[in-house]
Amino acid sequence: MIKSQNQIKIETSSSSMSDLVFLLLIFFMITSTLISPNAVKLLLPESNSKTMAKESVTVYIDESHNFYVENDIPIAVGELESFLRTSISGNDTSACVVLRADKTVPVQDVVQVIDAVNSINSSNGTKHKVILATSPKQ
Repeated sequence: MIKSQNQIKIETSSSSMSDLVFLLLIFFMITSTLISPNAVKLLLPESNSKTMAKESVTVYIDESHNFYVENDIPIAVGELESFLRTSISGNDTSACVVLRADKTVPVQDVVQVIDAVNSINSSNGTKHKVILATSPKQ
């Protein structure tokens, strides 16, 4: 019996495919750490509520009692009302101010933001709300 010398072997190399998978994994891990919704590091209080609101203006208060507004711009407490007045003046009369405060922040800091919004509401006859942002319970 004569055996054929030219046998066709079907093989695929998976080493290049695994290299590609690992490179993609590393790429997505690096890019996902660069995207941060909260550049100010906060430990938000936990809640079971799933209510979502349309954000008009966001105010951040970190654990050092520093106030920040959009794009991590520090702001003094005395300037907060004037900033909020200009930020929500173009929006509808029921715009929301989202307050992202660290859970170690004293209530007095939260009350200062609420007072600023209430002052705007009473002078303009609007119904702007302050919403305290929370993280989901684990």
